[in-house]
Amino acid sequence: MQFIYKNQWARELLPSKASSKHHRLSHPSPLARTSYSLFLTSTSNSSTSLLLARPHDWYNIYIRPVVIAVLLFQSPLPLFREVEMMGLYRNGSMRNGNYWDGFQSDYLGGKEKLLKAAAHKSAPTKLVTALTCLQFAFAVYATFLLFYMSPAIDLQTKPDFSWATRIAQQWKQLVIPHAVNHLQQASSNTPVLLEPQQQVINISEVCEHERIDFEQKKSNDAKMVKLKRELYDEIMQFQSKNVGTESLPELLAMKSKWDLKGPNKPKVTVILNHFKRKTLCSQIDSLLQQTVPFHRLWVLAFGSPNEESLKRIVGIYNDTRISFISSTYDFKYFGRFQMALQTEGDLVYIVDDDMIPGRRMLEILSHVAGTDKYRNSVLGSIGRILPFRQKDFTFPSYRKYGAKEAGLYLPDPAYDILVERVVQVDFLSSSWFLSSDLVKTLFIEDPYTFMTGEDLHLSYVLQKYRNAGSFVLPVDPKDKETWGDSEHRLAYVSETTVIFKDVVQVRDDQWWGTLTSGYITQWAAMNPQKIDAFFYAHTVEEVKALAPLLEKFRATVGKKAYVVLSGGQYCSCEDAAFALKWPNSVCKERRFKIFDLGIGTLSRVSKSEVPVVQAVFASMRGLIRMHNPSVVIAVNDIDSNVKKALKMATESSVNASALVLLPRASVPKALWMADLRSTALPNWNKMRISVNIITQNRANSLKRLLKSLTDAYYLGDDIPLTFNMDSKVDEETIRIVGSLEWPHGTKTLRRRIIQGGLIRAVSESWYPSSDDDYGLLLEDDIEVSPYYYLWIKYALLAYHYDPQVSFPELTSISLYTPRLVEVVKERPKWNATDFFKKIHPNTPYLHQLPCSWGAVFFPKHWREFYVYMNTRFTEDAKQNPVQIPRSRTNGWQASWKKFLIDMMYLRGYVSLYPNFPNQASFSTNHMEPGAHIAAKDNALTHDKGDFEVPLMTDDFRNYLPNGKLPPASKLPSINLFNQAVSLKGLKDAGAKLGQDVLKCQAGEIVVADHHTGLPSHCAKF
Repeated sequence: MQFIYKNQWARELLPSKASSKHHRLSHPSPLARTSYSLFLTSTSNSSTSLLLARPHDWYNIYIRPVVIAVLLFQSPLPLFREVEMMGLYRNGSMRNGNYWDGFQSDYLGGKEKLLKAAAHKSAPTKLVTALTCLQFAFAVYATFLLFYMSPAIDLQTKPDFSWATRIAQQWKQLVIPHAVNHLQQASSNTPVLLEPQQQVINISEVCEHERIDFEQKKSNDAKMVKLKRELYDEIMQFQSKNVGTESLPELLAMKSKWDLKGPNKPKVTVILNHFKRKTLCSQIDSLLQQTVPFHRLWVLAFGSPNEESLKRIVGIYNDTRISFISSTYDFKYFGRFQMALQTEGDLVYIVDDDMIPGRRMLEILSHVAGTDKYRNSVLGSIGRILPFRQKDFTFPSYRKYGAKEAGLYLPDPAYDILVERVVQVDFLSSSWFLSSDLVKTLFIEDPYTFMTGEDLHLSYVLQKYRNAGSFVLPVDPKDKETWGDSEHRLAYVSETTVIFKDVVQVRDDQWWGTLTSGYITQWAAMNPQKIDAFFYAHTVEEVKALAPLLEKFRATVGKKAYVVLSGGQYCSCEDAAFALKWPNSVCKERRFKIFDLGIGTLSRVSKSEVPVVQAVFASMRGLIRMHNPSVVIAVNDIDSNVKKALKMATESSVNASALVLLPRASVPKALWMADLRSTALPNWNKMRISVNIITQNRANSLKRLLKSLTDAYYLGDDIPLTFNMDSKVDEETIRIVGSLEWPHGTKTLRRRIIQGGLIRAVSESWYPSSDDDYGLLLEDDIEVSPYYYLWIKYALLAYHYDPQVSFPELTSISLYTPRLVEVVKERPKWNATDFFKKIHPNTPYLHQLPCSWGAVFFPKHWREFYVYMNTRFTEDAKQNPVQIPRSRTNGWQASWKKFLIDMMYLRGYVSLYPNFPNQASFSTNHMEPGAHIAAKDNALTHDKGDFEVPLMTDDFRNYLPNGKLPPASKLPSINLFNQAVSLKGLKDAGAKLGQDVLKCQAGEIVVADHHTGLPSHCAKF
């Protein structure tokens, strides 16, 4: 009987003759000297094939089915399914592909010799009965087997054959020893003859082992050893403080979802990719000895010249869990990850052909992958830290020798750097252990190239799209069973050998592309940047539109601004550089200036918005986390999907970067943005400025005001517009406000039922809804400059929304520059330009007088004013308890402004005023007849030239000191009577008058609750 065997237990069927590989046995019965042979052959991960010839009758009829059954139970897949496909031996009766019929006819009763031999059977009755029962049991099993072979059965549901395996093990123990004993007795009486037909395949003969003469070199460069060690220590110190670095015992002590000693073991699919190395046997041997068994092992050979050798090796192991997959086409380094997409397991372990994992590696990897901290991670044994920025603000090649900034290779035996605590790296090499779900992420973006760099691409996309880190696990230096590579030389040889220059260049370009597309490397994590602005452009035309503001930022001392491009077919780096008149070298040098996201390349022909939104969002989120821009600036008519992505990216920012969407026409008008502090810029969108118009029966005046408001520059902000009409509003005014199409925000109409008069019309026209809600109050005879909103927003950001500026005295921002001293009886002319010429002729200034001809009022102080006016309002002005010395406002009646003047005087408040040549202002009063001007009860006459001022028609920055608003501490201040007084002096005057709603001590003023406006307490100033 001849055996060509692979299953370990099947070897026990042979006579125990170690020196003989082939045995020809003759049955001892004198009635039947017919020789016979049993051939057992197997393929990897497939069913075992059996061929029997000329067996003795009773053994052939009774024992053989039992042996067949046992073998089938050991490998319970259909034995005939893959025989023809794998090219196994067939005898003549198997022609025309009718294998099963041939098998039956040859071995289950078709041979005439078998029938003749059956007449001579002399087995005891009991033994025959027992064996017949066993044969019957096999027939039952075969019936079930054929059932599962039926096309109606979906094998993807994985029918459970564990019951068959258990029965097979019992049969093996009960039946096989008797058969072996019988065969051994027969062989003792019969000479052993060798047959040249087949040879027993021996693992030691098939396997070849890698021989490598290279010995790991140790660096004798003391300086480099010192630099590398310093960098490693810096990285570990940072990670220890921020993410935690556990030792191997600490990792194994962490709670894991996998119970490696119980029933809840993970299904791990191991993928080995081989080309020329001769390490497959060592790898399989190591994997078969793992303390936690693998679920599947796939050996891949893509375009390998050693395909046949690799196939033989896989076959010799005869393990149903091991499969061999080959292709004449070389899928390169990404092919193994494509195969990983097909796994049905929980975890995937992809291993290079130069890695021989220690026996405990799957145990350690599975446990760590099941912890909450590292569940969303890719784990490995070798990794790299990408380059750090140099002193000249450029990044070196990752292969630059002699530079600390070139990064690290971990572990690095050349510099005696071992990994004894888990360390986060920028990418892993040689092995990757991750959940099967994470593998899908690799193909969200097209790789930079399919020729190399799959290791970096995996870590890059996992972090970018899944926020998953890459970690090198620690080892026990004294226990090789915990090493991811028990033979270091195989994997680490590449670090000290020569790599082709063109490959280095490709990989340098690749990692730089990831860094400029939102990949947060360890350098970026350890060195968070702070810049003022990102300018995002999706097309070349957008680059041109944003160019003036970009250049202003870059030209401003202390400001940093970078350009981010969509890239690809939308806007390449070279096209943008040409539009900005920058050299093409900016697209090649490794220096932060311009970022090409390659969005056009990734989305290509897709008609869906998802790829663009996903890529822009993920890239910008990473770049914002890395550089912490105060603002991200784009044109407001940018692609709507890109706009959504930018909005999501800025909203996800921890440091609250603001998305600024500017109309193209407004870009040159917003150059003052570059003069704001970085601390103020993030509040760009925080304020809400509403326009509140008080109107009744001056339709022509209202038309003029509305036209000037419509034509102003609003920087893309939303501007609510509210009309406040008294009960006697005329028909023409109602028609105008009703038909107005307001393009800058919402429109609201409010009309009183009972005539309230001017004091109520103004004071009740607006009330703040939040601390960021500001009200611009305009009567209908006012006209505004196109630049009025820019002045308001610039001043608010500079003096109110800058955390570094404390200015609680500022209550409002005036659009108007007065030409008279309004509160004294004589009303003398006054020229701010002349008054402040020693400081600067056009410096803005602070005035204790509120403006009623165009001003924005602050929410906290307006609430305060409401409470104050409610407390002090009287129909008879003489009964008002506040009498400011020498002020003609004491006798004003029906004036909301009088009460605001009183409060500002008593509490030392001020308003900001513009100051430009010829009193050019952002609003003017046309002095048209109304409630005060030309009223019957007003004895004053008004010279229109004293009140009507020219409107600002060009960029006001050109007139400001040094082209920008001066610091708050440099603003001059004047009192109610246009006399220069410090802010402290203004408070002192109010405290001395002592006529506020609360009685305060000398040197104290009233402080109000800014949420309610109610007076709270007295406080020293």
